Amino acid sequence: MSCRPCTPLKASGLFILGFLSVSSLTAISASSVLAAGSKAAPDTARHSPATPHSPSAADAGSLIRTLTRLAPTANPEVLKLAAQALNCADPNAQRLAIIDFSLPSTEPRLWVFDLAQSRLVFHELVSHGRGSGDTIASNFSNTPESYQSSLGLFRTMNSYEGSNGYSLRLEGLEPGVNDNAFERAIVIHGADYVSEDFIKQTGRIGRSHGCPAVRSEIAIPLIDSIKDSQYLFTYYPDPAWLASSRFLHCPGNQELAMKR
Repeated sequence: MSCRPCTPLKASGLFILGFLSVSSLTAISASSVLAAGSKAAPDTARHSPATPHSPSAADAGSLIRTLTRLAPTANPEVLKLAAQALNCADPNAQRLAIIDFSLPSTEPRLWVFDLAQSRLVFHELVSHGRGSGDTIASNFSNTPESYQSSLGLFRTMNSYEGSNGYSLRLEGLEPGVNDNAFERAIVIHGADYVSEDFIKQTGRIGRSHGCPAVRSEIAIPLIDSIKDSQYLFTYYPDPAWLASSRFLHCPGNQELAMKR
């Protein structure tokens, strides 16, 4: 099971908006990544639904400060929301990946954090679904065949070899927002259309059928760094989601918001 490949459409007359050299996007610390050759057998078993905890405002505040220190160029509001969601779902999580879909696809907008060792492991380009937009994603869906990306908090599952190579299954934790991710085969995988060369040719990276695809060169170590019950948080300033997400409205998060 995997996100089906799409044929990237070339965009004419688009300009590259301050993208970084892909050579600068390599893993921050290779020693923190699991062995690249490790491959788990496909496993279709689902975890039990995540139940929001009653988080500590102090713990969320500490995580926000850690993320802000490790990723000073990221939007601090996005980091705050990701920290609140993770603190609500699993305060003891070891790894967290964040995608800021408010940024154009020409900019690195995926961060992977090793929370146990307080390190930024990856800062990378990542695709959005072709139904979500061109260079900038603005439409998101939980609907099969929409070819759109989904927002919210996901729990990572097992890695496997599929039609897109080494891939990582995702379990959406937010009902009505991303909980069809498994059925939609929304997975993390590598793709040749996520590259500096593709940006030079088209003014943006290619688009998937809804999967967050990454550069082929780093797909294996990146997937190994966040597989098996770690977390992915995807952001866009969607008012309905921001107002309704149960992971953003835990009691401890509300206490934290009053203190800030």
